[in-house]
Amino acid sequence: MKEGLIKDTYELIFKEIQTVITIFYILIVGIGMLFTYQKYSEFGINIFDYADVFDFLVAPFSDFKIVLFSTITILLVFLFFKLDSLYKRKFPKNYSSMNFGWDKKSWFNSYRYSLFFILFILYINLSADVYGKFTSKQTKRKSPINLKYSDNETINGILIGKTKDVIFLLQGKKVKAIPINSIIKEFEIE
Repeated sequence: MKEGLIKDTYELIFKEIQTVITIFYILIVGIGMLFTYQKYSEFGINIFDYADVFDFLVAPFSDFKIVLFSTITILLVFLFFKLDSLYKRKFPKNYSSMNFGWDKKSWFNSYRYSLFFILFILYINLSADVYGKFTSKQTKRKSPINLKYSDNETINGILIGKTKDVIFLLQGKKVKAIPINSIIKEFEIE
């Protein structure tokens, strides 16, 4: 009987860990997509037109700052939820007065979760915008690189980034998209 209980507990914990890791990964990919979009939109590039699913699945891991930010943010939100629940349980009178007595209302939990969600989304969007501006400034300070086409023509510019199929170069004020494996040499992004 004790062996069955241990096995059941182990399976439950393992299942929960898988769920948490899956949700965590999906959140990081979503945050990575938003940050990547903001990074490229600073140069007038809609990255969704050039990237495929695989580019976005690995996007958060291509920049350590995105992974670090995502992990810290998700952990802080989780910690904030836990501290809020702990405060509510340990100091119910203070919690109630701090929330104008609304915690006694039937709709309070829906309101609380909705408010946390909205604040989380606003925070992520604001952070992505700051990240986009920051990486744009960093990119413009980089040294230009030279690219050589298969016909030995060479162009230079500042590397903005790349997807599986396209390299983006900044040449002065113009952004060039260069397909990696194509007969088309380049096209300019307005």
